[in-house]
Amino acid sequence: MKKLKRVIAILFAMSMLFVTVACSQTPEAPAEPPANDGVGDVVEEPPADVPEASPFAGTTITLMASQDWVQDVEIEVLAPKFTEETGITVDFQIIPSEQYPNLLMTRLNTGEVTDIFMSQGGRADIVTLLDVERHAVDLSGEEWASRLDPLAAYEVSVDGRLFGQPLFDISSVWAIAYNKAIFAELELEVPTTFDEFMEVSQTILDAGITPIYQPVADGWHHVLWFPEIGPVIEQREPGTIARLNANEQTLAESETAALIIDQISEMVDRGFWGEFYMSNEFVDAARFFADGSYAMFLGNPGFLGDVADADPDFNIDDIGFFVIPLADNQILNINPVCPTRFISSNSDNIEAAKLYLEFLARPENLQILIDNVARFSTLPISGATARFPSAIQALYDRFTVHGTVLQSAVTYVNPQWMEIGSELVNVIQGQNDAVTMLENLDRNRASQADAAGDPNW
Repeated sequence: MKKLKRVIAILFAMSMLFVTVACSQTPEAPAEPPANDGVGDVVEEPPADVPEASPFAGTTITLMASQDWVQDVEIEVLAPKFTEETGITVDFQIIPSEQYPNLLMTRLNTGEVTDIFMSQGGRADIVTLLDVERHAVDLSGEEWASRLDPLAAYEVSVDGRLFGQPLFDISSVWAIAYNKAIFAELELEVPTTFDEFMEVSQTILDAGITPIYQPVADGWHHVLWFPEIGPVIEQREPGTIARLNANEQTLAESETAALIIDQISEMVDRGFWGEFYMSNEFVDAARFFADGSYAMFLGNPGFLGDVADADPDFNIDDIGFFVIPLADNQILNINPVCPTRFISSNSDNIEAAKLYLEFLARPENLQILIDNVARFSTLPISGATARFPSAIQALYDRFTVHGTVLQSAVTYVNPQWMEIGSELVNVIQGQNDAVTMLENLDRNRASQADAAGDPNW
C-alpha cells in the first residue's frame, strides 16, 4: 500500500491536471479547473502533453465491469496517467457481481452497452452468450495481441480472430502441495506416474501419517481431481475436446475420463484420504497440513499464505508442488478463462478504447498492476516481470507443458460443478461406477445445451 501511495504521489506531482475518473455508482460532474493562485481568470487549455490536434482530447470512454474485476490501482493510478497522456477520461461503471451478468446481457441485446465491457472469457461462452462477432471489435491487429499467452488468446478468439483482452492472473493453478520435510524423512521422490503416486502415498500411510487431506463436506474441492487434469484426456485421446464441443462424442465414451474417476476411487479405497474425508472442511486444510497430520493437499498458490497464517513457525520453504499424476498426467493445468475486456462494436469511441487497451498492455503498466495487486503474480500479456513465490516458480520451471482445464475447454462442464461433486461421492461410496457418472454428466450437458439453444445439440 505504501508503494501504491508513492506511485500516486509521483504521478500527481508530474502533472498540473486535475483528473476525474468517474464511477457509475457515484457519478459526478467534471470538477472546475484549479484556481490560478487567485490572480486573473483561469483559461481552459488542453494539457501541455496532449497535441492540440489530437482528435481524442476531451473524449470520455465508458467501461463496465463486475465488482472486483477492475483493480484499485487501475482506477487510482493508471487511468489518470492515461488521461494525462491522451486527454481521454475513463468512466468506470462498477456493478455488484450478482447483478452484473443480467445487466450485461440486457445492455448487449439493446445495443446500449458501454464502450468497453468486461465478461469472463471462454471460447464457447463468448460465442453462445456474448455473440462477440456481432457485439465486439476484432482486436487481432493490436500490438499487444502478439504478446498474449496462447492459451488465454484461444479462449477469447473465434475462427482465429481475437475479440478480447484478458488482464487477470491465470497462473493460480491447483496442484498437489507436499511437505518436503516428510518426503525427505521417508526418502520419497516426487511421483511422475499414478503408480508412483500410489507407492508414495502407501509409504506415508505406513509411517502413520495420512497421505492426503481431502475436504468433501464443502461439496466443491474434491471435484478438482477430475476436471483440472482435462489436458491429459486430450493428450491421450487427441481431438476429444473438439468432439465434445461439437456434440460428436460424449464424456462417457472417453476411456481416460473413466480412468481418472476410477483412480480417484482407488485413492479413497486404499485409505489415502484418511478416515474423515467426508466431514473434512477446506477451512481446516492449512492447519492440519502445518501440524504434520497430512503430507499432501490439492492447493493453489494461496495455500502458502494459509499455512503461514495457521502456523507462523512453519517453514514455507518446506512446501513444494507437483501436478496431479492421475492417468500419468505431467501437464500443468491452466485455467486461462478470466475477466476480459471487450470493445463494443456499437461504440462511438472505438479508437479511443483501443488506445486504452494498448496503454494497459504496455510493459511498464503491466508491472504496476503486478507490483500493486496482491492477487497478481503475473499477467497473460508478456513484458513485465512475474513475482511468483519460489514454490510456484519451481512448479512452472518443472512442468513446462501447459494445458487448459476441462471446465474451461469443454462447454457445459463448469456450470454443473456441484453436481459433479455429488456424482463423484456416489462413485467413491460404491453407489455408481465411473461410466454411469459420466453418462449423468452428459445428460446434464445436453439439458444445458438445449436451454442455451446450442445448434450442435
